[in-house]
Amino acid sequence: MSTRKLFGPVIVLLAACVPAAALADAASHRQSVEKLFELTAMQQKIDESVDSVLALQLTQSPGLRDHESAVREFLERHIGWNSMRDALTDMYLQEFSEQEMNEMIAFYSSKTGQKVIERLPVLVQMRNQLASKRLQENIGELHYQIEGHGKKQAQP
Repeated sequence: MSTRKLFGPVIVLLAACVPAAALADAASHRQSVEKLFELTAMQQKIDESVDSVLALQLTQSPGLRDHESAVREFLERHIGWNSMRDALTDMYLQEFSEQEMNEMIAFYSSKTGQKVIERLPVLVQMRNQLASKRLQENIGELHYQIEGHGKKQAQP
């Protein structure tokens, strides 16, 4: 039997196995993303985001209060968890390897990782308040510069 005849079936078998292995890798990678979303309470955060956007819209446009349920349904349809989950998953799949996902899962599974998840929103809010306070305290400097007082004189 020639070598060519012997390797033919082996090559066909290997070619058939490659897509299956690739699909298995893709499936486990996707499962890693889903596990990370679960650990970081991504669905809850998206739901809270919808609630925040709704509250902001109702505050800015009080006339929408009579249509609150329609606005909520609109927001859920376009930025709610069910509408965003697949796109977010694809973003994470593109941005992070399965190895990186597993490392993040290990971190967020730890006590420290859980504390980060719990405290980070508070720290972001505090950072935003600090930035807002500093801008308010120093807005006069911007007004001064805009009025032309802060321009450097051209040197001859």
